[in-house]
Amino acid sequence: MVRVRGARVHNLRDVSVAVPRGAVVAFTGVSGSGKSSLAFGTLFAQAQHRYLESVSPYARRLLRQVEAPQVDAVTGMPPAVALEQRRSVPSSRSSVGTISTMSNLLRMLLSRCGDYPPGASRLDSDAFSANTPAGACPECHGQGVLHRVTARSLVPDDSLSIRQGAVASWPGAWQGKNLRDILGALGHDLDRPWRELPAAEREWILFTDEQPVVTVHPEREPGRVQRPYRGKYSSARRLVLKSFAESRSEAARTRAAAFLEQSTCPNCHGHRLRPEALAVTFAGLPITGLAALPAARLADLLRPYTAGDGPAGLITADLTDRLTALSRLGLGYLSLDRAAPTLSTGELQRLRLATQLRSGLFGVVYVLDEPSAGLHPADTEALRRVLAELRAAGNSVFVVEHDMAVVRGADWLVDVGPAAGSGGGHVLYSGPVDGLRAVDDSATRRFLFDPPPPPPSRNRAPSGVLRLRGVTRHNLRGVDVDVPLGVLTAVTGVSGAGKSTLLAAAAAEAAGSHRVVTFDQTPLGRTPRSNLATYTGLLDTVRKLFAATEEARARGYGAGRFSFNVAAGRCPTCEGAGAIEVELLFLPTAWSPCPDCHGSRYNPRTLEISYRGATIADVLARTVDEAAAFLADVPPAHRVLTTLQQVGLGYLRLGQPAPELSGGEAQRVKLAAELQHARRTRTLYLLDEPTTGLHPADSERLTAQLHHLVDAGATVLVAEHDLDLIAGADHVIDLGPGGGDTGGRVLATGTPTTLATSPGSRTAPYLAERLGLP
Repeated sequence: MVRVRGARVHNLRDVSVAVPRGAVVAFTGVSGSGKSSLAFGTLFAQAQHRYLESVSPYARRLLRQVEAPQVDAVTGMPPAVALEQRRSVPSSRSSVGTISTMSNLLRMLLSRCGDYPPGASRLDSDAFSANTPAGACPECHGQGVLHRVTARSLVPDDSLSIRQGAVASWPGAWQGKNLRDILGALGHDLDRPWRELPAAEREWILFTDEQPVVTVHPEREPGRVQRPYRGKYSSARRLVLKSFAESRSEAARTRAAAFLEQSTCPNCHGHRLRPEALAVTFAGLPITGLAALPAARLADLLRPYTAGDGPAGLITADLTDRLTALSRLGLGYLSLDRAAPTLSTGELQRLRLATQLRSGLFGVVYVLDEPSAGLHPADTEALRRVLAELRAAGNSVFVVEHDMAVVRGADWLVDVGPAAGSGGGHVLYSGPVDGLRAVDDSATRRFLFDPPPPPPSRNRAPSGVLRLRGVTRHNLRGVDVDVPLGVLTAVTGVSGAGKSTLLAAAAAEAAGSHRVVTFDQTPLGRTPRSNLATYTGLLDTVRKLFAATEEARARGYGAGRFSFNVAAGRCPTCEGAGAIEVELLFLPTAWSPCPDCHGSRYNPRTLEISYRGATIADVLARTVDEAAAFLADVPPAHRVLTTLQQVGLGYLRLGQPAPELSGGEAQRVKLAAELQHARRTRTLYLLDEPTTGLHPADSERLTAQLHHLVDAGATVLVAEHDLDLIAGADHVIDLGPGGGDTGGRVLATGTPTTLATSPGSRTAPYLAERLGLP
């Protein structure tokens, strides 16, 4: 047994529990109950912490380390491998092949066993990678595209003068004025229309490599001090390319990209490699052709070579086994050149799980975070077999899971709850799955043993139709389908069938006639300064309440004083972060509470102001449920907090940093923010698997909110695998039959009952079973 004593990670309440080794153990509970804190924050963190104690201090500095858990003792814990739902994805140069390491094998195959042109020299494997100098196309540097700056892209309206903003690519605010003033100091006419300036002068302003430095006498409004300064000019092209290549701001890079003209590289024709590498083939295809094939088809292509002797037989056998593992986890539609940022979190985790099937490890604990996320019911059984194989190989499998089909197949169940946040953190049950029947406080029990009947479809009458005709993008090829307006439509199909692509096509078609709102699982913000209260606008209301107090008015404090992003109100030591980063070299980087504000983020003068006996820091430390009672009589705050509760986020703290929220939580925060708007008619809401990461009890609440949007006059289009949500939809569009090249076709449309009886649909038999149809 693995025994935990006194775990106090996040909301865990001094938890003690024992789970067996060599078993599939499912951790269940509502969202925010503490199951991930137990599985990842305690068990995996302790396993990694112990392993790193045996590693040299120098090596520890090179490894990503998790924080040591707050726990009295963990005994019997073997080495652990964690496969989490990562919120960030690898870079755009990363692909399915690089993550799975199959790109290395494919390059070795071409290098050692490829068919070379007569007289060509044999190439090293690096020559087949666009990420190395030896392989990257010298023209586009391995990008496959060229980004060029042209006069037309930099100056879209040549009737304007420089003073009027003819050079549209220039930055705004001070720097734009600075560049204009420098040109004036250099003797250029700032008020003459751009088209009337001499061609040589226009060319110099936009494209020169010179960077002259001149004394500038700025033109400013009367009454301001005019002090000369030394200014250095940079051409418009230089500024755009520098911003596009080097800026850390996504917004700045996006703005710069708008002034670039993109074209396919004429040297490599978009294949990113040198011509010498593209001339080498295996089975009649260059490496780019092999990498572009879906994994299932590539395995079929390579299988005849696995029986051969020598390097070709060894490499193709290894590749085929790895590709087959992808297909078994429902990822056979992915190609090795598929860019990593285009993968969902569920696809990324299953991709990493497929690599573990070939690792041959024995006696380790695999800790998985919802491996069924984004998985069609047809593929769930294959996932269960994979988990059983890992167990049969002598390992332990700890799974944080909401899919009841996966939970039923577990050997042991740990149910955490009973509620979320401060209402959770207790182990309600730990034992064989069937024993949970006797635990009345468990929110999981009724869904596991006596699932409620699916909500009946309301069969609302559509108010109109959004006609999609000839949709051709990704794997959709000339698709024609009607999306009914004024109802809730579910788009179904296996992973990779084209559901997300269809949603994007609907958004593009409706953009001119509807207000289109997309809810995805991207983070609310990339820095800890963005949090739940700032995103929903609640903090603005709270700051106004504090600014309106008698003491704040007497001191002259405005609402800005109560922002931890404003110098006047925040703690000067941590600059409003609440913690100080401490670099410990060979130990994990630690965050220590700020010694001055003790984590409150504000300076002492700001914290002297209280509202109903609470400081601004006290309010941000409260959960949504606690704040709802505290601010019940403040209508703007009450409206925000109520909607957050309605989508099942009552356990989150108001000041919880945005990067700490899961993708599902981020999506529901966006939905809550939208629910506050009054406008619903002629609005199209698009949601991509909104129930991902949700306990069935939370899915019920979310589905109810989607129906409320429709009742208020909106159209909801949702890509989903959850059978209860599909069963309650007004209309269903089923795509398939498979993923990738084998999908992208509309198999059936109609009511849930109609779809459940459709032949050829992989969704139909599972939906029929959920609806109780024969």
